[in-house]
Amino acid sequence: QITSARSVSEVMRRAFTKLRSGRPGPVLLEIPQDVGAEELSELDFDYEPPQSVRSAGDPDAIRRAAQALLAAKDPIIDAGQGVLYAEATDELIKVAEFLQAPVMTTLGGKSAFPENHPLFVGCGGSSTTLGVHRHLTRADLVFGIGCSFGKTNFGVPIPPGKVIVHATNDEDDINKDIKSHYPVVGDAKLVLTQLLEELKLQSGSQGRPANQALVDEIRSGKQEWLDQWMPKLTSSEVPINPYRVVWDLMHTVDLDNVIVTHESGSAREYVVPFWEARAPRSFIGWGKSTQLGYSLGLAMGAKMAAPEKQVINIMGDFAFGSVGMDIETAVRADLPIITIVLNNSVMAIYQDSRFPVAVEKYNIKAVGGQFSEVAQALGAYSEKITDPQEIIPAIRRALEINRSGKTVLLEFITKEEGDYSKFQFR
Repeated sequence: QITSARSVSEVMRRAFTKLRSGRPGPVLLEIPQDVGAEELSELDFDYEPPQSVRSAGDPDAIRRAAQALLAAKDPIIDAGQGVLYAEATDELIKVAEFLQAPVMTTLGGKSAFPENHPLFVGCGGSSTTLGVHRHLTRADLVFGIGCSFGKTNFGVPIPPGKVIVHATNDEDDINKDIKSHYPVVGDAKLVLTQLLEELKLQSGSQGRPANQALVDEIRSGKQEWLDQWMPKLTSSEVPINPYRVVWDLMHTVDLDNVIVTHESGSAREYVVPFWEARAPRSFIGWGKSTQLGYSLGLAMGAKMAAPEKQVINIMGDFAFGSVGMDIETAVRADLPIITIVLNNSVMAIYQDSRFPVAVEKYNIKAVGGQFSEVAQALGAYSEKITDPQEIIPAIRRALEINRSGKTVLLEFITKEEGDYSKFQFR
């Protein structure tokens, strides 16, 4: 709390130090009304932006972690959001290629590793890939970098019996929900840089030989999994299958110049396993909170932060019902985003048994509305699409109109789709 005008400089120094150093996070400042009305002279204001501070890992911890990684027969790397915060993608690629280890990401870490890389096996969200299941289950060591290893419904659990190398910038993560055999506390970029040098030193080499058998296994496993889902991803059924919308969208936009985010509920399950994020921060994955409508605000914020990027959020009908009026905010603020609404007129992710009385008495799972018409009334360009053959043409029109500076909403009338790419991890 800022208790006097003269304390502004001191408090803001502390706030920005907390914001940018150690484990970055939000800072709340409270300004009482009477303090906010106080005059502040230039003599009392001596604020200078503080430098951010990062910490490298303990050299002994780095040495032990490198020994464990080199001794492992089937290691896997689990990259979290900390890799994105530290801007450590390049360093992560170097370590993965040195070890010839498969790489997965957490939901928040999606896009921390290029998903078209031969060593990438998938994002470990609540819905995931065959590659994540196969390689995480088989691994004898899991190297978590920039992740908390926290238990969550929005991520895959780490099966028991694995050796854990855990690198995080928050010591509170260590041994919190999973035993850390080789903990390292430090900034992900600095730790990966240290680790690469230590791996070279201990192995006496510049890296393991290319493991073509592993690369072939990853590729064939991905194709095997996609083949199982291709009937839905390319479905011509009416109402439209939501997986077809996601698939066609991904094959229409420029994946090197896009930022995409999902919604909570079914939209998250449709998008996360299948979307190929090629560049850092090209995908905003989120979980451990599941508020309906969050994707719309994320998209607007992303467009403000990166106006040169094509920004798209994919949401369901219930989510639009929660925040749909904020389309007017995007219009008023000149934020040309594209909002995809998957409208199946039902809360698809929950079974009737979750709230049987409410379903029977109040039909709580049903929702109605003319969402494209609402968006148009709020000043956005909008279309309603019912034919799967019109998905790609509608997306192309949306991209062109978006480039002219106009907010766009595309409403796809979809079927109730309750199949998700889920696996059991034991």
